[in-house]
Amino acid sequence: MSATALGPWPGTDPVEAAKVSLGLFTAPHLPSLADLPARGIGSDAIGRTAGILVELPVDVQPYGWRFVDRPGNDHRRAVSALSTDINVLADVAGAEDLQPAALKLHLTGPLTLAAAIHLHYGERALRDYGARRDVAQSLAAGLVAHVQKVKAAVPGAELTLQIDEPEVARALAGTIPTVSGYRTLRSIPASELRHSWTEFVSAARNAGFARVAINLSNPLRGQISATSSLESEVAETRSWRTALELALESGIDAVALPLNNLDTGHWEQLAGALESGVGVWAGTVPVRTGELPPSYSALVERIMRPWQGLGLQAALLNRLRITPETGLAAVSPQEARAILNRTLEVAGALTELRHA
Repeated sequence: MSATALGPWPGTDPVEAAKVSLGLFTAPHLPSLADLPARGIGSDAIGRTAGILVELPVDVQPYGWRFVDRPGNDHRRAVSALSTDINVLADVAGAEDLQPAALKLHLTGPLTLAAAIHLHYGERALRDYGARRDVAQSLAAGLVAHVQKVKAAVPGAELTLQIDEPEVARALAGTIPTVSGYRTLRSIPASELRHSWTEFVSAARNAGFARVAINLSNPLRGQISATSSLESEVAETRSWRTALELALESGIDAVALPLNNLDTGHWEQLAGALESGVGVWAGTVPVRTGELPPSYSALVERIMRPWQGLGLQAALLNRLRITPETGLAAVSPQEARAILNRTLEVAGALTELRHA
């Protein structure tokens, strides 16, 4: 049994982030190249990924990131922040004698990137099929140079790519608002998403990633926001189930998802994936500011109750990887360490159950 974090880390110190990741997640666990959104523009999830796009420079406008004709300060900040993180990772791994055998990188996926970055005239790239295709192709091309830089920093490490797609349910459901806010963008066809993910996963392998995972965030059922309706929430929940099906059909090695809102149908989907050899990164440990995580025994029960209910064999537990439910940028460094320690404890307890 192994564990990993999903990437975002609190604060602004890349040295601390690298030391924590490489120090805590020693083999068989999976350390990652952490990101620090608190540093600001260019260190956020969208800017960080946009910085590796090929021939698609970006800048920041009041409504968010936008494609532009030539790189400016915002684009350079994004590129510089990622380069700094990679260089710091190399320095820490060398100085602390913590050269990892494996390392995880995470990027915003092509669908979510297109939903977040705007075209010249202000609308989201997600609105236009050609723009969606260009974003996916540019991101795939950027993986090659990104992998080369990381492999130079941690020679010999086997690389895993985590593709973050938090907007997939809204994109499939057609509930993402236009810039004006008066309408919503047309839903993305499931067939297009399947093709896009399959092509991107293949490109990641060709770029040098040994394993690829898609990280899905599911709708918060029963928590209606001020800008959405009950009908939208229901549609997004249904679309998230479709996204899970498409992810499992795209050639990935694993799917990452939080366990807190999974129902029996979701678990049945995951059971089929596990039995076919696809891994599950189980978002098990809650991330709550000002709260200690639940006991490891309660978290183990969250996994084992549906596991045993579906009749899954204990031997399949080694296809789980335990993670926090979300990234850790919103909590304090002390709380983040406590969450990661609990994540490791859950993985250890499940290892004992598997060998019992």
